[in-house]
Amino acid sequence: MQFLPELTLLGAGLVIFIVSLGKSNADTIRNIAIGLGAAVFAATLVSYGQTGKLFFDAYQVDLYSQVFKALIAGAMLIVLLLGSKLKGIESKVHPEYYLFMFMSVLGLMMLVSSVELLSIFVALELSSFAVYIMVPMRDDRANNGMQMEAGIKYLLFGVTATGFMLFGMSYMYGLTGSTQLSVVIEKISMMYSQPAAVIAMAMVLAGFFYKLAIFPFHFWVPDVYEGASNETTAFIASVPKLAAVALLIRLVSLINGDGQVIVNILMVCAIASMFYGNLSALVQTDIKRMLGFSGIAHAGFVLLGILTFQISGYANAMYYIIGYVVMNLACFLVICSISQKGENVMIEDLTGLHKRSPIMAFTLAVGLFALAGIPPFVGFMAKFMVLAGALKAGYLLIVILAAINTAIAIYYYLSVIRVTYCSDPEERSNFSPTLLTNATSIFLLLIIVIMGVTPQCFVDFATTAVQTIM
Repeated sequence: MQFLPELTLLGAGLVIFIVSLGKSNADTIRNIAIGLGAAVFAATLVSYGQTGKLFFDAYQVDLYSQVFKALIAGAMLIVLLLGSKLKGIESKVHPEYYLFMFMSVLGLMMLVSSVELLSIFVALELSSFAVYIMVPMRDDRANNGMQMEAGIKYLLFGVTATGFMLFGMSYMYGLTGSTQLSVVIEKISMMYSQPAAVIAMAMVLAGFFYKLAIFPFHFWVPDVYEGASNETTAFIASVPKLAAVALLIRLVSLINGDGQVIVNILMVCAIASMFYGNLSALVQTDIKRMLGFSGIAHAGFVLLGILTFQISGYANAMYYIIGYVVMNLACFLVICSISQKGENVMIEDLTGLHKRSPIMAFTLAVGLFALAGIPPFVGFMAKFMVLAGALKAGYLLIVILAAINTAIAIYYYLSVIRVTYCSDPEERSNFSPTLLTNATSIFLLLIIVIMGVTPQCFVDFATTAVQTIM
């Protein structure tokens, strides 16, 4: 039972692999993938509450990891639903596309339970290389090779970040003589006066910063978001971020604020990410690129919760990333729906959307309002709680800078809503979302509102989960 979600994912991957050997129509493949995704999510719920250690204590199953596995499986299922027709993926590789998605999720689930350096590395690479392959699978109708460029950049930046992380891990092993995360961090925390210890920790953090798109490991984001298919971008923008935050919290929680140099690194990265992301998003015309830069800024806000080195701060960061993923998926649901042939959606393509599809326009508006931090949605409460926690921890200057960034972000989010609601549809055709799309939209909207109206329930639950790793 402890390894049930991972075994279910392996079984799902095997089923998809067998399907790929034959000839099946797109609808059959889609239904099988959604069914398997639902089975994986159900497996995470069934195994909820399981605890224990596996593989010579390199793999830890606890409440914290099980919660994130359920969140990862749920986010994957929503991605499968919003991109159910895979309009942006070559039809002949649909089975392989689903196979790599399931394998990436397997790596992410392994990542949140890994408590040993080598297991972390293996899980991170399994999750990453599957996505590297998913990006170039886009159907190149425009014949511009954009997805190939995106795939190459994603691979090169990923390999570079992995090299930094592996080099840092080698330093950690050399300094401590162990690869167990708890032992390594305990010994490293007593060596921050030595440059080698600081370099080791900074290099290991680089690997997690790459997944979370933290400055300065963010350069892949805009091109990959734009070059990948809408479905792939929705996956990259949501599911891996959950695992990255989970592992980052597990790592930082062991540091306990020791080492002012590490604290300064987190502070600088948080501030730089917020300003770079928001200022770059102001001038974007492609909505996926805009959401990419927006994601960089939101990653900075997540770091604000983590750098408090307190249980409440970790819980706030966990609450923030869950809310961010839901808000992001709501926006990508609209992008995938209005993109008729899987093409990129420009902001001007949203002109008069409220008349062409009121439900999709409302979904997009709520998602963007929430991302901007406007009440009563989850984005407002997430930012408020993170900033309040940082202020309580004594980071007044950072809170002021974060508030300035919130004001900057409101401008470009509301600019998209203005195009959606305050303009005529011109000659753009109407479209009718499917019943499944509407149901998914309503579900996401309910979560955005409920998490915003009753935040304490979710934060208390996150606190309980975080306490299991302290």
